[in-house]
Amino acid sequence: MTNEFLKNKKFIFDRWAYSYDWLLPSVFYRAIHKRLLEYVDLPERGNVLDLGCGTGRLLERLADQFPQLRGTGLDLSTQMLQIARKSNRHRPRLIFIEGKAEALPFGDGQFDAVFNTISFLHYLEPKQVLQEVARVLTPGGRFYLVDITTKKEKEPQALSIGHQGIKFYSPQQREILGSAAGLRCLQHHYLLGPVLLTVFVREEC
Repeated sequence: MTNEFLKNKKFIFDRWAYSYDWLLPSVFYRAIHKRLLEYVDLPERGNVLDLGCGTGRLLERLADQFPQLRGTGLDLSTQMLQIARKSNRHRPRLIFIEGKAEALPFGDGQFDAVFNTISFLHYLEPKQVLQEVARVLTPGGRFYLVDITTKKEKEPQALSIGHQGIKFYSPQQREILGSAAGLRCLQHHYLLGPVLLTVFVREEC
């Protein structure tokens, strides 16, 4: 079921890729990224991962703000990544690769920060994703999770769009999921309407 689920997600985002930056998501994400950047704290020569990077716009904005930053964008969609590579103005500081959030192709403790923007709602195995995020973060590294939240406390709010399911998590549910993976919640900030930023830190070993 997992492979079929990922295959369907990939198909949808591959088809969406070429109009993605010209539709509503472009304006929506630009506003979210602007607010997110107000809360980002990185080392001077930080190495970061954007998980579910799409066409690479967040990494571009991070690279503009942090001139010595190195960044990797990872996405399931081949077509999204093609666009990200073509529009990459920060070579060789930024690179884009294809992969799954549930099995990150990186070494332990490789990144100072991981970003995930309006992507967590798609994950079928959120616990596995968070374990992978914690694994690739350096001790003391931060995870910036940005997604639509819900007021339902006992369980995620599930929605079905076509044949694709998505889930929204409350602040408390995020904290519980993060804690199980070794990520401690530092703070929550509402960025735009129900879009919530949760900042986690990987606990020191």
